[in-house]
Amino acid sequence: IMYHSIKENGHTQYQITPEMVENDFKYLKEHNYNSVTAQQLVDYVYNDGNLPKNPVLITLDDGFYNNLYYLRPMLEKYDMYAVVSVVGTFVENDAEADPHIPDYSYLTWSDISEMLSTGRFEIGNHTYNMHTTNNGRKGCKINFGENQDEYTDKVNKDISLLQLLLNEKDNISPIVFAYPFGYICNEIQPVLKENGFLITLNCYERPNYITRDPQCLYDLNRYNRSGLYTTEEFMAKLLKE
Repeated sequence: IMYHSIKENGHTQYQITPEMVENDFKYLKEHNYNSVTAQQLVDYVYNDGNLPKNPVLITLDDGFYNNLYYLRPMLEKYDMYAVVSVVGTFVENDAEADPHIPDYSYLTWSDISEMLSTGRFEIGNHTYNMHTTNNGRKGCKINFGENQDEYTDKVNKDISLLQLLLNEKDNISPIVFAYPFGYICNEIQPVLKENGFLITLNCYERPNYITRDPQCLYDLNRYNRSGLYTTEEFMAKLLKE
């Protein structure tokens, strides 16, 4: 499941209310679905680990402060976990300039540290500064006719910069990468693997089939949780597959 911003009166395609999130969690619990971590998926695939029945990966993109503000008590209450994928410039610039307003602020470095200390959150990389459609670029997807070597150098510098900052600030090296806007391309795959990513997340709304083959963790599909649907409507859409 892919969430974005959680806010009061959050009834848009990329916003959802705290009450709706809690209803989602209640629904999953009551229907015997089990929240898993990204690390559990990696351990299952690479280390012959185990997964519970009906596993669900809860993800949130962009790194809004409200992810911590509203979600922390819910994750603890329902014994769930979440992967929050952050954008480097949002943390360094937007969050520091105007922190801790649930309606619109982004996570600061200290917020990320607090998230990690709970044991309920994992942090993913959502690029340092490629969460944009400026100058005709679609996130970190290669442009038509773009020189591949130059492209590889560009995305490697961007992605590795956020990895470096997260390591310096919060002592982590994320294994999850979320494509901005879900724009994917084959040319970025070697860069992601070289930077240590074992799981990548897209935005295609269809089921995933987890096997012991490591390739199954690349380009995991996710269902966007729009605030325009009730929990029952959203789950019916998700589970009909």
